Amino acid sequence: MGKIIETHAHIYDEQFDVDRNLMLFKAFEKNISQIWMPNCNHETIPKMLAIEAEFPGQCFSMMGLHPCYVNETYEQELKIVEDWLEKRKFILIGEIGLDFYWDLSFVNQQEKAFTKQLQLAKKHNLPICIHSRNSKDNQMNAIQRCCDLIEDFAWKDLRGIFHCFSGNLYDARRVISLNFLLGIGGVVTFKNGGLDKFLSDIDLKHIVLETDSPYLAPTPHRGKRNEISFINLIAEKVAEIKRVPIEIIQNETSKNALNLLKIQY
Repeated sequence: MGKIIETHAHIYDEQFDVDRNLMLFKAFEKNISQIWMPNCNHETIPKMLAIEAEFPGQCFSMMGLHPCYVNETYEQELKIVEDWLEKRKFILIGEIGLDFYWDLSFVNQQEKAFTKQLQLAKKHNLPICIHSRNSKDNQMNAIQRCCDLIEDFAWKDLRGIFHCFSGNLYDARRVISLNFLLGIGGVVTFKNGGLDKFLSDIDLKHIVLETDSPYLAPTPHRGKRNEISFINLIAEKVAEIKRVPIEIIQNETSKNALNLLKIQY
């Protein structure tokens, strides 16, 4: 079995408070070599950093303001993000982006927060992790709007991951054209997820794996708490779609993740 880098998991979430270490040890036994943790807002920072300190070389923190946490205080939250980026090194800026699904009250602020964090990515030369969720009626496409803002920003070295990618082939090709990877998670295993219809047309070099734990558990665990070790089910499905051994999926997606960080595989 190849080693796997899990590029997106909220392992600091309270759903893991009762058995976090057990869940993590199970994942490490199944050859998950690294777990990348996206930040949400100032409240998630202490626990996230504590987990990273407890599992050095295995759990790695990002720093950013999640769009679902953007409100009238977003400028204060961004100042906290900015201060942390000055204090120490993080692997990515994230998760950042646009969410049109739950609440449209702060769309303007979300876009401002996203653009500000693009500036921070340039300042610190860091890749970014993008959250992009469409409106419930799909009339507002968060993937395409994020791409628009990236193009407007016009920094040729901007790079990163569109986490939990759930768009179509057109979306995928535009994301890839902007030097971004597709974060493939549990949605690929869903019967009507749609990713299986075009993922065979996407070169493996553009893909990384994630669980988004504790959310979006893959089939057959859909609807239950997601866990890091379930990433192997995602790898199995991608291997089935690509018609290659699972070891290739595990090794190549991990290589892509490290290349994003400019670390030799």
